[in-house]
Amino acid sequence: MLVIASACSPVTAQLHVDEEHRIRWHEEGELSRFQRGIGPAPVTVASEEAKGVERFLPLDEAISIALQHSEVIRVLTGVSASSSGQTIYDTAIATTPIDQAVARFDPVFSANSSFRHTETPFSTTDPGDPLGALITDRGVGGTDASAGFSKTNRFGGIADARAVDRWNNSLHGPPGSGTLDPAHNIAMELSYTQPLLAGFGRSANEAPIVIARLQQDQSYFQFKNGMQELVRGVINAYWSLVQARTELWAREKQVDATREAYEYQAARLRTGRGKKSDEAQAASAYADAKASVVSAQASVLQREAALRNLIGLPPEDGNRLVPSTPPTRDQLEFRWNELVETAQQLRPDLIELNLILMADTQRLIQRNNSAQPNFDAVALHRWNGLSGTMQNGSNLSSSMDDHTDWTLGVTFSVPMGLRQARAQLRTQELLIAKDRANIQQSLHQIEHSMATSIRNIDQQYALYLAFKEARAAARENLLAQISDARQGRAILLNVLQAISSLGNSTAAEAQALTLYNIELANLEFQTGTILETHGIRFVEEQYTSMSAWGRHFEDDCYPRSLSPQKDGVRYEDSNEEAEKVFNLEDFPTRRSGEEPEKPELPKAPDIDPLTPYEQEQSAKEKKGRMFRWISLERVFRN
Repeated sequence: MLVIASACSPVTAQLHVDEEHRIRWHEEGELSRFQRGIGPAPVTVASEEAKGVERFLPLDEAISIALQHSEVIRVLTGVSASSSGQTIYDTAIATTPIDQAVARFDPVFSANSSFRHTETPFSTTDPGDPLGALITDRGVGGTDASAGFSKTNRFGGIADARAVDRWNNSLHGPPGSGTLDPAHNIAMELSYTQPLLAGFGRSANEAPIVIARLQQDQSYFQFKNGMQELVRGVINAYWSLVQARTELWAREKQVDATREAYEYQAARLRTGRGKKSDEAQAASAYADAKASVVSAQASVLQREAALRNLIGLPPEDGNRLVPSTPPTRDQLEFRWNELVETAQQLRPDLIELNLILMADTQRLIQRNNSAQPNFDAVALHRWNGLSGTMQNGSNLSSSMDDHTDWTLGVTFSVPMGLRQARAQLRTQELLIAKDRANIQQSLHQIEHSMATSIRNIDQQYALYLAFKEARAAARENLLAQISDARQGRAILLNVLQAISSLGNSTAAEAQALTLYNIELANLEFQTGTILETHGIRFVEEQYTSMSAWGRHFEDDCYPRSLSPQKDGVRYEDSNEEAEKVFNLEDFPTRRSGEEPEKPELPKAPDIDPLTPYEQEQSAKEKKGRMFRWISLERVFRN
């Protein structure tokens, strides 16, 4: 399909040199300049190398790797991770407005110099005709130069010191009567303007600096909150991977158990001692178990991919990440009052709301100040001097102390009603009321969030204990059902349900315990202490390429020159699979010491003598059973 883009509608449009009448764009390849190396293809459930080389990964190391790759902060989003939009540069960028606000009070040096040439026509008496006149001109050249300093102080006053030199020289024509030619007019002047109402006051003039510093603090706590989200996300993804691996183990054991049940029923059917319905039921359970293994394998790969994305690793590097930190099984008790007080003091998002209120309070000071009339006091003192060459060729000069000017006065102006300034003041007062309401709502929400977190913690721990007990009961039930089935006292459905119950209770136990550990980290996040409890501290790194005094250094590789240092051990490293904390063992298929029943295939010498017809029918029936069994083998094994 060809799509035509048109930039002009009428063909009669007039062409102008500075107008664009064509749509121009760059080719994609010209703009995609930043690329990175491409790693191996991702592993899927269909990949032959799905197992890979196992790499034990403690939780402390996972957090450390995430910090090393936190130039852009990522957050966990379901079974994936995405950029939060925050970077390590944001707080450094927020520092520069402080210098910009302070720059208003820096002294300013100014100088200028200009050359001029003027020719002014005038009339004069014609020497040859006393009653006539001539038009002539007088050319004057010269330079104007000045230099001075001005500075605004913290009370809003402006002081100015300036030197002025005006040099005049007649280029042609008669000089002026009684003038010096050339002549220098030199002046030194000092002036000071002080606002007395609008623009007056240290607090009003320093408010932009305070606001810039508060915004820098706000950026820092936004960054800190993002880092808290990163650490919580790493912990969440880590325990989710442990849970997924445990569930995969349980589903694989279900496959082993259902396969054994299926093979047993198939063997009984071949010997004529079983029923086709039992074999079909076992085959269905075996197929369902294999399907659940595929789902569990996909879940493990997705959870591992989310952890890789979050901590900054490539999608695939030939290693399978194996968590080696077991989840804690200790039940913790909490002191409600201390938790709430800690959250109210340390939560970065709540601190950010307070900083917004403080910044709006400074803006209220500015609005109050601007809602006043302009009333300024003005003072000026000037020293004037003159020097030059007289018409007789002698030099003449005066002292600057002999000729001085001074001015004292006030200026006043006010818009009648001050409608705009007072409307802005009213808006700012309402914004402050809004800020306080947001803080109160945040405090209210914090208590509810922490209450929910504590309820979830106790709920998940209680579920863990319940599912642990259910798992033990399911194992005993499976042993009993297998024993009864061997002795012909139980139906096959009970055995299959017992196998499914044990697998489900094992997965549920792992899910409850990992969710318990996730909720513990979430509670640390809710109180604003998750970074401190994990030994994470921020260190300022200076960007030295440019400062207020100019560029004196080469560009530093900021912030990669400082990498996170290893902290103390927070989590245990078991140097084995973390899921082994659940005492993973094979699904029981028989009681300890009990030998399995081994159905034997019929042999001709052992079969009672049959008539030729009976032998033929029996052979056909056995052939049919064997064909059906082989077909099932192909379906469920291949």
